[in-house]
Amino acid sequence: MDEARFGLRVRHRRRWCPCGARPPWAVEDRYEWLWLYVAVEPASGESFVLFLPRLDGGCFERFLAAFRRAVHGAAVTLVCDGSGSHRSGRVTWPEGIAPLPLPPYSPELNPTERLFEELRAALANRVFDDLAALDQALTEALRPYWDDPAALRRLTGFPWWLEAVRSITPSIP
Repeated sequence: MDEARFGLRVRHRRRWCPCGARPPWAVEDRYEWLWLYVAVEPASGESFVLFLPRLDGGCFERFLAAFRRAVHGAAVTLVCDGSGSHRSGRVTWPEGIAPLPLPPYSPELNPTERLFEELRAALANRVFDDLAALDQALTEALRPYWDDPAALRRLTGFPWWLEAVRSITPSIP
C-alpha cells in the first residue's frame, strides 16, 4: 500500500512540436491536492482505493478502517514505506492488519509505485478546474485496472514479489 499526491498543478511531460517552436503548455498556479491511498494485491490484481484530503495519521486510520471492512475479516499484511503517518504511534492499526515496513529509500520495492507512474502519465499535461474534475479523471484512469485485474497484476506482479508471496502462502498460483 502507498499514497500519492495528485493536484491541479500540472506535471509536464515531453511533447512533440515543430522545430524552432515552443511547445504549448497549459499552466495552473493554484495549489490544491487530492491524496490517493491505494492497496494492491499483486498476485490477484485486486486493489482498494480511497481518495482523502491529506496525508496524516487521521486519514491513514480512515484508510485502514475502510480497508479492514473491505477485506471482510481476513488476516492481511500491508507492506508500507517509512512515511511518518505509517509509523506514528498515534495510528491504531485494526485487528487482523499487520504492517510490514520496507527498507528506507526503496520505493522501487513497492508495487503500488508502478500504478502511480501509470496514473501520472495518464494525467500529464492536463489542467483541472477543481478537485472534483481531478477525482473524475483519476477514477477514469483507474477504471481499466478495476475492470481488468489481470492488467494490474501484469503491472505490479514482479516475479520476485510473487515468489515471496508464494513462499509464505503456497495456495496462491
